[in-house]
Amino acid sequence: MIPLVYDQVNRWAKDDEFFMALLKKLNVKKIADLGCGTGRLTKHFAKAGYHIIAIDPNEEAIAYAKNKEYPGEVTWIVGDSSNLQANEFDAVIMTANVAQVFLTDESWQQVILDVYGALEPGGHFIFDTRNPAAKVWEEWEKDKTPDFATDQASGESLEIWTEYEGFVDDIYTFYETVKKVHTGEVVIREKMQLKFRTQETIYESLQKVGFSQIKVYGDWEFEQATLENKSFVFHSVK
Repeated sequence: MIPLVYDQVNRWAKDDEFFMALLKKLNVKKIADLGCGTGRLTKHFAKAGYHIIAIDPNEEAIAYAKNKEYPGEVTWIVGDSSNLQANEFDAVIMTANVAQVFLTDESWQQVILDVYGALEPGGHFIFDTRNPAAKVWEEWEKDKTPDFATDQASGESLEIWTEYEGFVDDIYTFYETVKKVHTGEVVIREKMQLKFRTQETIYESLQKVGFSQIKVYGDWEFEQATLENKSFVFHSVK
């Protein structure tokens, strides 16, 4: 993610509504927003009255998050799942496909172990990920147009270009470049990588560490996921 433009490119959408609705159904109070980024969704969790620990390894993203106004209580941490305290939370949530940034089986297994340890008995682990069978990257690669944003500090117009390198095994690599519209000057260029895991692989990994009552919703509806869905939302219980 590029904090400078992230919030402007990623607006409130159906996935955000789904996460808010699911948390409301569960009647939880203390949650960890793991991979919170710029706090785009965290502020809505705070507004809803949850007590939140928000964690992300990107120091710049956390700085952006702290500069926003929040109506509730949020504790910000620059870190990762290892910063989660044991038996502390009613729910741990990862949104915006954060689950796909863990590129190795070892790193993914460590995250879910950390989350399991951080939850109170009966606590909930919620996250979304893209269905590899839907091949969403084929749609991405057809889009040759930039996204647009504004530098909030200078007011300068920006454009965001994406270049796609493709797969090596099941890791997909692409690059995002932010340029100034009027001069073409490159502001920042970042390499992005995502791991596409199957529904079965993720399900088994959750079972392995002890999660139960594992539900998989499809495409932001409270319906059982199918292989035709573009996105999966996993909800499991400690």
